[in-house]
Amino acid sequence: MTAPRIALIAHDKKKDDMIALAGQYADFLRGCKLTATGTTGGRLVTELGLTVDRKHSGPLGGDLQIGALLVEDMIDAVIFLRDPMTPQPHEPDINALVRACDVHDVACATNVATAHLVLSQLQAAGTQP
Repeated sequence: MTAPRIALIAHDKKKDDMIALAGQYADFLRGCKLTATGTTGGRLVTELGLTVDRKHSGPLGGDLQIGALLVEDMIDAVIFLRDPMTPQPHEPDINALVRACDVHDVACATNVATAHLVLSQLQAAGTQP
């Protein structure tokens, strides 16, 4: 069995939602290879004790770093809790990451409901998709 490689990203107003979501799946996520943008990853480490490969903050290129991993087949799923109500200065980077998910057929959950579906399926499968 190969541990799922999951990217976790959350905009500022969605970070609490990410912590709550990850907390519900913490036992499962401890067995995964996690990558996250800087601030989100920091909170996952300090608040939940998860092991996370932290990249730069999203506006500083973290979304692009995760996109590069995805293109190199090093990410199996992306949980990206976006804030649709707040303009983001790095919107082109966000669109590029979501586009890369579509091009490379990688599951990309952009809200909590879809994130539950992706994580529960990965958990049930016990392996990468």
